[in-house]
Amino acid sequence: MKKAVLQLETLVCPTCMQKIEGALKSVPGVEKESVKVLFNASKAKLNFDETQADLKDISQAVQSIGYDVLKATAR
Repeated sequence: MKKAVLQLETLVCPTCMQKIEGALKSVPGVEKESVKVLFNASKAKLNFDETQADLKDISQAVQSIGYDVLKATAR
C-alpha cells in the first residue's frame, strides 16, 4: 500500500468534499476506509494498492467530476 496526498483546488462547500470522497472511493485499488478529504486544507489523503491504481487514475477520478488536482504525491 502507498499513501497519496492530493492538493486540490479550494473547496467551497461540504458537498464538494463529499463528491470528491465518493469519486476517490470508486477507484479500484483505493482503500475506501482511508479516504479523507480535509475541507479547510483542500487536501485529500488516502491509501492505495499500486498494483491496481496510480496517481494518474486517482487524479483523473477527481478531475472527471469537475475539480482540479493541483499536485499529487505518493510515498
